[in-house]
Amino acid sequence: MKRTEMRLADGRELIYFDERDDAVRDQPDRRELPPPPPASQLRYDPLTDEWVAVAVHRQTRTFLPPANECPLDPSVGDRLTEIPAPDYDVVVFENRFPSLSGRAADTPGEITPFTPVRPGLGRCEVVCYTSDHDASFASLSPTRVRTVLEALADRTVALGELPGVEQVFCFENRGVEIGVTLHHPHGQIYAYPFVTPRTRTMLAAARRHTERTGGGNLYADLLAAERAAGERVVLANEHWTAYVPAAARWPFEVHVAPNRPVPDIPALDDAERDAFGPLYLDLLRRFDGLFDMPMPYIAAWHQAPVRIDRELGHLHLQLFSIRRAKDKLKYLAGAESGMGTFINDVAPERAAELLRAA
Repeated sequence: MKRTEMRLADGRELIYFDERDDAVRDQPDRRELPPPPPASQLRYDPLTDEWVAVAVHRQTRTFLPPANECPLDPSVGDRLTEIPAPDYDVVVFENRFPSLSGRAADTPGEITPFTPVRPGLGRCEVVCYTSDHDASFASLSPTRVRTVLEALADRTVALGELPGVEQVFCFENRGVEIGVTLHHPHGQIYAYPFVTPRTRTMLAAARRHTERTGGGNLYADLLAAERAAGERVVLANEHWTAYVPAAARWPFEVHVAPNRPVPDIPALDDAERDAFGPLYLDLLRRFDGLFDMPMPYIAAWHQAPVRIDRELGHLHLQLFSIRRAKDKLKYLAGAESGMGTFINDVAPERAAELLRAA
């Protein structure tokens, strides 16, 4: 794999990840762009002990443009996009409308004595999986999936070394039902200046399990139990297992986990990286086959924090959809949005059965 760095017209970083060593990436960004926006605000919510990002500049971000105006397509002729090259394999670049960035911003010290405010320092990046606008992750080759994984590993290490970054989160949103603003197949990476609420909750549970068992790893023990039970396992190979959690929150939710406990994507060895693509592509195609239509989904990589509690983590990918039937979506209404208590309409065992048969 060949890695080539450059700067866009407004100073943002872009990195090409090419599968050919002879790829030439010397095309400059010929656009005239305004400076990137300053960092957002982070406001502390004392009622939940959580930080909330206020990023007002994101109101003007690009929203579902027609295909001939997609900013993630290659630049061809006078049609200039975020990627200066006329073709590419995998590209990562700083988001033009970031929720978090490394650019300084003036912020008040507090809104009230209970609500401190600080700059939303961190980083948001876009990961383009292919130059083909009409493709999807499920249509990629195993070789391309491996390239994507290499890019995510590269960025996890680089972003984790930025001052103040505490967690790196790689994810993909797919489908207008999920809320995507661009149709081109792509993912995102957020580098947070704090450990996120979901991860803090999972780490606390893992810590309690370690203390109870005298050193056990909660996720590894849970994965072993699911593999032994077998009822909710959808797919498996020598290095990975894809299973529906017994307490799944979403109608169709699958965890894809390496059988060997590792804290993050960079810790995967070559065999694990090679084995991920074929299994994951099979799973995505099963998702699309459930209702014979493209399945909206979120694919969220759970990685250990950068600096703390890494021994408690176990890398896994959480893939889930809000579609519960061909003509029905799962909405987060009163119980879920108001109280954070999920009610699942599809039994996890039935979901696993349907996915195995898809």
